[in-house]
Amino acid sequence: MANQNKLGTGHTVALLVFVSVAAFVPADASASPTSKSVPFDVKPGGEKHTVTDSLKQYKCSFTYASQGGTNEEWMMSLGLSDDDTMFSCTLWRPQGKSYLFFTQFNVELNGAKIHFANGYSQTAPAGQDVPLKSDEFSIGDSAVTHVEGKFRSQLSKLTVVGVIKHDEL
Repeated sequence: MANQNKLGTGHTVALLVFVSVAAFVPADASASPTSKSVPFDVKPGGEKHTVTDSLKQYKCSFTYASQGGTNEEWMMSLGLSDDDTMFSCTLWRPQGKSYLFFTQFNVELNGAKIHFANGYSQTAPAGQDVPLKSDEFSIGDSAVTHVEGKFRSQLSKLTVVGVIKHDEL
């Protein structure tokens, strides 16, 4: 079983379609929001920073430390499936490639159990995304984290999708 994917192929395709739509479609302000994207700056300097946002009662937190250059504008895109069974969080650099060196990262979901995650060292409009190697990060039930000594410090996009926990009656 691959590190990036804890679901079968059919579920993976459905999740990728969901994430693609959720990451880039603005929410309708008149309806209950099912997606949103907010910009934030990734700051170099080696200090840990955390960016957190939520959609309804579901929360995504991105903690990182990076070195080199100046601030970069990134986006955090959150999405809920139409049936409220999946929550996604995508962190990405709109320019495709980050020139910062990430020394660490952690993405945590609150309110959903992670079933899919993938990271990219660079992304391109023509679909030439370069995925991180499976040994560069680990996937837990609620967090995706760099692997010390294996992560190669290049990051331009992280996608995490979780199944929403529902209480049984």
